[in-house]
Amino acid sequence: NKNNVTEFILLGLTQDKTIAKACFLLFLVLYAIIIFGNLLIIITIKTSERLDSPMYFFLSYLSFLDISYSTVTAPKLIYDLLVGKKTIPFVGCIAQLFMGHFFGCTEIFLLTVMAYDRCVAIHKPLHYTNVMNKHVCGCLVTASWVGGFVHSLVQALLTVQLPFCGPNEIDHYFCDVHPLLKLACTNTYVIGVLVVTNSGLISLTCFVVLAVSYVIIMVSLRTYSSKGRLRALSTCSSHVTVVILFFGPCIFIYMRPSTTFSADKMISVFYTIITPVLNPLIYTLRNEEVKNAIKMLWSRK
Repeated sequence: NKNNVTEFILLGLTQDKTIAKACFLLFLVLYAIIIFGNLLIIITIKTSERLDSPMYFFLSYLSFLDISYSTVTAPKLIYDLLVGKKTIPFVGCIAQLFMGHFFGCTEIFLLTVMAYDRCVAIHKPLHYTNVMNKHVCGCLVTASWVGGFVHSLVQALLTVQLPFCGPNEIDHYFCDVHPLLKLACTNTYVIGVLVVTNSGLISLTCFVVLAVSYVIIMVSLRTYSSKGRLRALSTCSSHVTVVILFFGPCIFIYMRPSTTFSADKMISVFYTIITPVLNPLIYTLRNEEVKNAIKMLWSRK
């Protein structure tokens, strides 16, 4: 396959310089909140003896993934908002695509694991510590990372072997599969089907597991007291909120035929920046144990 393209030009979020400057300040602040908020959760969980349950073990990894996932795109986006010509080398573009799908898919798997954890905790409370022991939790996290790696490797390999002869302008603020397929100078129908199948099967499978887990949870809650039911629902509602915020935009982008829409860039901002900002707020504001642990951490400091 002939490839004449050595770099791509990113068109970015906006061509308006005034809007770009405002977006620069906004996203700089949001990225700082992502780093600080998620690091605070990780440090709090690692230093608190009270937050030693599997739920918080998974939450610490979710925070790490939020930092990693947003770092793949946010720094480049922030920098490009101040420059005229936004370029990225071909190799850098494929690397960004790989890392974005790696961290994003790993987070999808981890959110599914967290739903399973809540399901076991509520449906089989007496067997919870035996079922979700440290070895099982470690294996589930490892499986999430491996699953994310395999998915992103397939996406990158399907894309990197395509010929790019020009033009080289990507109508996006980062490198992703659909915009790159649009630039390939060959018929990408089969590759597009494989890309959508890869993403679609993962999204659909995880969605089914999530749905089944919460059906079991809702059925199991009928045997709980009103106080126990409220406490369980409070914990689960935080997870459901995060799942909706992350899964919704991802399903819209990746579970459809290989095409691009003008709204894709704004929807991508939602799951690459807005959701990582909201996750720490959702899990701290709705969780008394985390809030108390943060207070204790600050009081020791």
